[in-house]
Formats: sequence, structure tokens, C-alpha cells
Amino acid sequence: MATELRLQFQNYMALQRFSPHTQRNYIRGVKGLAEFYNQSPDKLTNDQIQDYLRYLLEDRKLSWGSCNNYLSGIVTFYRNVCQWDETRFQIPPRPRVKKLPMIFSKEEVKRLFDSADNLKHRVLLKTVYSAGLRVGEVVRLKPDHIESDPSRMVIRVEQGKGKKDRYTVLSRKLLPELRDYWRQYRPGKWLFPGQKAENHMRESAAQSAFYKAKKKPGSPKVGAFIPFATHRIYQGTDIYTINRLLGHSSIKSTLIYLHLIPERITNLQSPLDCLDEE
Repeated sequence: MATELRLQFQNYMALQRFSPHTQRNYIRGVKGLAEFYNQSPDKLTNDQIQDYLRYLLEDRKLSWGSCNNYLSGIVTFYRNVCQWDETRFQIPPRPRVKKLPMIFSKEEVKRLFDSADNLKHRVLLKTVYSAGLRVGEVVRLKPDHIESDPSRMVIRVEQGKGKKDRYTVLSRKLLPELRDYWRQYRPGKWLFPGQKAENHMRESAAQSAFYKAKKKPGSPKVGAFIPFATHRIYQGTDIYTINRLLGHSSIKSTLIYLHLIPERITNLQSPLDCLDEE
């Protein structure tokens, strides 16, 4: 991908306030296309691009989600940098297969925390779980976002989901560990700094801390680290409060967590069992 085109694409995405993660993925998609044909991407045709997408899906066997990510970057590049009026390339629609993720139980969450490599990783994972944060939100926390006044006990999330600010709960059990972490690591601008103190921890590093903990003996091997909402429902928190804590713009996004609680089914009684009760 020619340097000038890459720079134009980066400038466009920066002006549109695409996240750094999205920018990297979109650049990777167009760069892969250019390397596949060993040509500058502005010299390619619609048919060549469509053949490349078919190659990703059928020959490389990439998932539908990965191919769609490549496609989104490619479409954005051609429409806004190359100024193509029409882009006909597409991938087949996603198969309608819905799978519910495996959710950690409370005991599994405790074992995961115990498996963390060090205090920094353990506190990071506990902050994610206790406050319902996304990985991109937790790594961008600053020390002054922790509002530990007894009358408040909240965490301020700046420009989180949907580029909106919000508040979420600060755990009273987490607070002493945050203080221990502060005394040991002395973070500066960022609560969880990266290798260079002036930068926050990379999202990939935070994800790596989670996956490393999962690999430890005694740690749960399956499951997705998203039990905040489901565990809050266990505790009786109403769905509208959870919606606010997670920063969802639509209540529909929050309602899915009701489907992730098997006890809502296992505690029900079959009508067959009730036939002889009258």
C-alpha cells in the first residue's frame, strides 16, 4: 500500500474519530489486498477485490466476522480515499446461527482472579468484572476516575461505549486492592500504564492477562469474561440499571443477558409435573 494512500486513509479515519483498534484493522485489510496482487490498491478492479474476498473466505477459511472486518476497511478506503462512486464487492450474508456464550460462575471467577500473574493483572481483571468495563475502557482509566468518597463510590468512564461518558459502580472490596496496587506500582497519568509510563496499557496486553490466567492450573478453561451483567441480575439488579452501568444505547442490547442465566430455566417447573396437583 503506497505511503501517500496510507497517509490519506489514516487522516480520514482520524478525522472520523475511528478507534485506534478499528484503524489498525482497516489498514491491515487494505494492505493485505495490495500485497495479494502486489499492486497499489487504487489500480485494482472491482472483480479483483471480489476475488480477494472470496479467497479469504473459501481458501484461507477465515471466519465470517474476520472477512467482514476486511470488507469494511476496504469499502471505507475505496469510497472515501479513492472516491469510487460504486463498490460492488461483498461477502455472503452471515449464517443465522446463534450460540450463547459460556458464562463463568462466581466460583470460576474467583479461581480466575487467583490465577492472575501479579497484582497489576489481578486488580485489572477485578476492575473489569466489578464495574462492567470493556477492555478499551479499563486500559484508559486514570487515577482521578476512581471516586472513592464514601458518599459516591463510583468509577467515571470517559468516552466509553458510544463515545459517551458514564459512571459505574466502584466495589468496596476492590478499593483496598486498588490502594495496595497504587502503593506498589505508583502509576502516573494512567491507572494501568503500558511499558512506557506515558502510554496506557495496550488492549492486547490486557486481553493477554486474561488468557494467561485462564491457562493456569485450576483456572476455568471455558467461558467468556462477561459475567458482570448476569451476576448483577442474580443479585436482583433491574435491567434498566444494568443498561445504564454498561452504557448501552438500546435496552435490547442489555436484554440478551437474561438469556444467559440457566437458572431462569432450571428453576422453572414443567407443566407435565403439575398435571396431578389439582
